Amino acid sequence: MVETAQGGGAEGVPEGLLDALSPAELAGQLLVVGFDGTELPTELCALLRAGERAGVILFRRNLTPELAGLQQLQRICGEMGALTPAELPPLISIDEEGGRVARLQPPALRLPPMRRIAGLGDRALLERVGAVVGAELACLGLTMNFAPVVDVDTNPANPVIGDRAFSRDPVEVSECAAAYLRGLRAGGVQSCLKHFPGHGDTLLDSHLALPTVAHARERLEAVELLPFRRLAPLADSMMTAHVVYPALDPGCAATLSPRIAGDLLRRELGFEGVLFSDDLEMQALAGHAAPEESAPIALLAGCDLLLVCSRAEAAGRVHLALRTRIQRDPAFRARCLEAARRSLALRRRCRPRPGTPAALEALLRGEVASLQAELAERLGLPALTAS
Repeated sequence: MVETAQGGGAEGVPEGLLDALSPAELAGQLLVVGFDGTELPTELCALLRAGERAGVILFRRNLTPELAGLQQLQRICGEMGALTPAELPPLISIDEEGGRVARLQPPALRLPPMRRIAGLGDRALLERVGAVVGAELACLGLTMNFAPVVDVDTNPANPVIGDRAFSRDPVEVSECAAAYLRGLRAGGVQSCLKHFPGHGDTLLDSHLALPTVAHARERLEAVELLPFRRLAPLADSMMTAHVVYPALDPGCAATLSPRIAGDLLRRELGFEGVLFSDDLEMQALAGHAAPEESAPIALLAGCDLLLVCSRAEAAGRVHLALRTRIQRDPAFRARCLEAARRSLALRRRCRPRPGTPAALEALLRGEVASLQAELAERLGLPALTAS
């Protein structure tokens, strides 16, 4: 049974708050960006303080090892929460899937690929994994995990999904993801289903090129779309795939398609949460158009928050393009207000509240270490023993 999400609408956004934003602030509320280094850049601090960025996404390049590194991350997340306007709290996000897509380093929880855990057939364990991951991220001060992957791994030659997926069976993917989502929410962070409408049967990596999934609509409904359809009422957010689906829209990638990101997701699936674009700097899109060119198209298609994960200057160009169009195009401004309302409702439901260093140590020595040991024993993976 799929539960109802905490809410995907605009609850908690004060009347008139968004209407009072300047074009620069409104454009900024649509951008989540990456940065280099292990400290917040001065320029990014200024942009967050001015309300011209909605938040950040963290990568391994932003983190340092060992307990001191986790405590440093805890401090940085606290700084971000303190420097942003109280009415515009930041999204502080990370891809902490487990397996080969994991950013935190020991003594943080180290997960095997989700496929390995799901293979135990223990939904309660998956929920516990989600809860411990959520508690760890929340204690560090993060507010969103870009997980779980709900792609269905039907293509053994897929270079980018593979064991990141729970299963090759769409029903099992749905059930495993639902358990994991419940856990993340119990742990105190928000979730993101990815990559809509399904990246499991591609032959290309969208970081490097633009893939196509050429199946008929009936097959897409039975496999790729099934987990998204079942989980739409539960999800806080979803992320698009930079993939072309000729049966859904032969003209463009899902991220840029009103038929997919709008008609299919909103009207057919009834999804009311936040829709993220995948990174606009990935070559699937950037190989055809610069991020500042694709950004307005993605918003008009139905995306609410845009990821620009690497270059600050690329994020600056995207911001300028959005701000300029907001100033001259009332219809585009209205779409941006709708997107910003969803974004802000999400962020106000889950503000950064890092714990103390002592609370983090207690969590690592307690729940994290206990789960780490259980996974090592049940999966027969000595590499997962506590460090």
